[in-house]
Amino acid sequence: MTTLGTGVLRIRHWLRDHPLALDAALALAVLVAMIIGSFVHPRPGEVPSFGTRPPEVSGVLLMVAGAVALIWRRRSPMAVLAVTAGLTVVELVKSDPPAPVVMATVIALCTVAARTDRPTTWRVGLLTVAVLTAAAMCFGAAPWYSQENFGILAWTGMACAAGDAVRSRRAFVDAIRERAERAERTRDEEARRRVAEERLRIARDLHDVVAHHIALVNVQAGVAAHVMDKRPDQAKEALAHVREASRSALDELRATVGLLRQSGDPEAPTEPAPGLAVLDELVETVRRAGLPVEVACTDRRPPLPAAVDLAAYRVIQEALTNVRKHAGPGARAEVSVVRVGNTAEVTVIDNGSGGGGGHGDGGGHGLLGMRERVTALGGTLTAGPRYGGGFRVHAILPVEARTAESG
Repeated sequence: MTTLGTGVLRIRHWLRDHPLALDAALALAVLVAMIIGSFVHPRPGEVPSFGTRPPEVSGVLLMVAGAVALIWRRRSPMAVLAVTAGLTVVELVKSDPPAPVVMATVIALCTVAARTDRPTTWRVGLLTVAVLTAAAMCFGAAPWYSQENFGILAWTGMACAAGDAVRSRRAFVDAIRERAERAERTRDEEARRRVAEERLRIARDLHDVVAHHIALVNVQAGVAAHVMDKRPDQAKEALAHVREASRSALDELRATVGLLRQSGDPEAPTEPAPGLAVLDELVETVRRAGLPVEVACTDRRPPLPAAVDLAAYRVIQEALTNVRKHAGPGARAEVSVVRVGNTAEVTVIDNGSGGGGGHGDGGGHGLLGMRERVTALGGTLTAGPRYGGGFRVHAILPVEARTAESG
């Protein structure tokens, strides 16, 4: 059965790739049917007899010409219909009883209906039906109301209906296939968009973790190198801060990478853990790095949604890192988190003279990452120099975060 099915499938594929061969086979089958039908001798009021009267030579030639014309029915359906209809009219006018050349016209008319639109099918079909039926009624020896004449009317009409049905089904199948392909393209585009968004989110998280902690490590290492010879106790303290900052960086990196490894776990968290609950630890770390930070206000009740909480923490972390790196010596920073209606406002200001957070991390990714993170939740972020010196970072975050999935 497998071999038979494979053979049939190969034949179908071959015929699909060679439509002219299929049309030639159909033409041969129609020719055989017409020749067999030409041996039938209709007798009015009696049962038709078979084999009592052989077809005329002219009728055989017309049948062969009509069958040969069907080979090009796909390439020129209108021309083939005109040729076969003309041959049928000649046979209806010349012979009595006529040979069934009309079979070729029925096939050609069905092809026209299947490969053109419905208005064209109606116009061409009605014209063909009218011409052939009128020729049969006017030039035949049988009465105009004979069943042979109405048979021509019925077969040509059914050819139009069958061709129109084939065309409608083909259009329906094409529409379904096009809809499926469009849905597949949409799924692929959505998958690519989600992948790009996830890569951007991971890049922001890694930047926030690495930039903050490495900046602290760099500062403390510089202090240790500066006082190593004269103040070994301060150098030891600075190295302890380096170790603590590096350990915190490793912990956050481990948490971020762990999210990637738990992609198949439905219970796995979708964001790293830090939030405003550990803001005091962040501020204390920055203070130990030598930047005085004052927390003006931290309104944390009721708790913010996880995504908003993380975004607020990352904005403060990145802003303080930029202040430490770029605000210059003697700079001080101030942090505030205030709930205003359905929004949470995060503000970080400094009085430095070195450009503050305006220079980001040197490559421009600091402010860009903050702005992307806030915008993804439906909030806004503004950052720029303050009047009188210093820099200000201000983020407005909606309490009900608009995530990328719901947006």
